[in-house]
Amino acid sequence: MITAHLPASYCLFRGAKIKAPYALVVALIAAVFPDVDLLLPLITGEYDFHHHHYWVHIPAFWAAVACVALPIAWRLKVLPTALVFLAGIFLHLCLDTIVGGIGWYYPFDDTLVYFIIIPATQPHWLLSFILHWTFTLELSIWALALVCWMRHWRTREISFA
Repeated sequence: MITAHLPASYCLFRGAKIKAPYALVVALIAAVFPDVDLLLPLITGEYDFHHHHYWVHIPAFWAAVACVALPIAWRLKVLPTALVFLAGIFLHLCLDTIVGGIGWYYPFDDTLVYFIIIPATQPHWLLSFILHWTFTLELSIWALALVCWMRHWRTREISFA
């Protein structure tokens, strides 16, 4: 997925009806947080490395974080917010598995798992993604998010909880 992480997380948040401080903001940050690794080549100078091999795209890393963070979050009484963050992260990883590839078997195997591999049919990789039929999934997620937003707006609820 290229553009659907934010609207998918928004739909997840609205569907779960979570009432936690700043939960929407946390959900939206988590939705795009794994893609912070797109900035790493600017720092490391290593451009021949698929960004989904970095730690922020490794499910085992986030499972380990959850094992440590959730008991602490429970103790600090911020468990719902922590769960929203981790749900947003794992939603991102699931969406990236569709066409982007995720290392679900790491540390045992560093192969990226894809549901669908998009062939390079266009001169630029982005065009290959946008012109592939799977991009309709992204557009569908955007449409669903728009419906969720319109329903929420109609109720006139103004809240970031």
